[in-house]
Amino acid sequence: MIDSNIFEKMLRKPKIFKNRDVLRHSYTPEYLPHRKEQIESIASILLPALQGETPSNILIYGKTGTGKTATVKFVGRQLEDAGKKMDAHCYVHYLNCEIIDTQYRVLATLAKVLGKNVPMTGWPTDQVYEELKDAIDRKDQTIIIVLDEIDKLVRKGDDVLYNLSRINSELNNARVSLIGISNDLKFKNFLDPRVLSSLSEEEIVFPPYNATQLEDILAQRAELAFYDGVLDEGVIPYCAALAAHEHGDARKALDLLRISGEIAESNQEGKITREHVREAVRKMECDHVVEAVKTLPNQSKIVLYAMILLNNSGKRKFTTGEVFAVYRSLCRKIGMDVLTQRRVSDLISELDMLGIINSIVISKGRYGRTREIKLDVPVDAVKEVILDDYRFGILRKYEGSFLNSSLDHFE
Repeated sequence: MIDSNIFEKMLRKPKIFKNRDVLRHSYTPEYLPHRKEQIESIASILLPALQGETPSNILIYGKTGTGKTATVKFVGRQLEDAGKKMDAHCYVHYLNCEIIDTQYRVLATLAKVLGKNVPMTGWPTDQVYEELKDAIDRKDQTIIIVLDEIDKLVRKGDDVLYNLSRINSELNNARVSLIGISNDLKFKNFLDPRVLSSLSEEEIVFPPYNATQLEDILAQRAELAFYDGVLDEGVIPYCAALAAHEHGDARKALDLLRISGEIAESNQEGKITREHVREAVRKMECDHVVEAVKTLPNQSKIVLYAMILLNNSGKRKFTTGEVFAVYRSLCRKIGMDVLTQRRVSDLISELDMLGIINSIVISKGRYGRTREIKLDVPVDAVKEVILDDYRFGILRKYEGSFLNSSLDHFE
């Protein structure tokens, strides 16, 4: 007998999502709750664009998940719509500087968007700038350039901001305004004073959302995202309360709600409950730690794996000396250089700062002080991340022998 198609079986599951994309960060709703003040501030600064004048540059700050990007995109879309009705040529171009993170890429990307055939590498930067300037100035128009996560760009140099913030003096027909968005208030320290004075003509700070505001945001999105009746009554307030505790992060709240729905869907359950939210919290924490571990240097991964072996042997707390002993043995097994105990201690401190472990320094009286360490991660998931690295896969065969012997024997 032939099994039915796997997708047909999946489609027979209880329907949870009407449109899950509504709960993603990239979605910009038709209405943004609790950001009226910020919307009106940005709109009033950009208003001159509709009158053929140059708007001031804007720097926008706020913690992650406070609605900065969504608000700017919302106002930008409204500006373009108003421009079409008034026959005013206003265009908003959005760049994420985490991806487009060099002067050349910023200039080349803008030039390509504006119709210039510029390669993404290979030309002198001055030539790319001239092409961009020519593309902008080909007609009477106002170009709003949004540089999201601008701090990522600035850390590699502020030449592009210097050029773009002064480009209006070289244009005859068009006008340019910059909007920089950042989670980092300190990034201005990296700016040349001349760039800072021209870039930060207007500054707007986005405060974190409180629990009540997050409830309103989630309720608005849930109505579009889910079928009627699939949300238990307490789910939205619970997600909002958890996210409000994490500095009012609307992205965290939306992720919690979406992942809770995905867990209910995968379990073939027709209702999303608080238990699904609790499971979503565990999954998100695990995913966050796993991503952090993936980016660790090789030496830090070996130090962390040494702690996992100690933990799995029954030791819930261990000292730097014990970690170093296991670390040294592991390095010898795979032919990796052995760092000094002092340097390993530094790596342990770095893991502590990342929240991957918990460590405290305790006094042993006349025997001095020592660090007491315990893991604060989903051990099995982190272990697999480390051992999935082709350089460390060989360590799998040593785990059993370690767990069945004493630390002294393992050395």
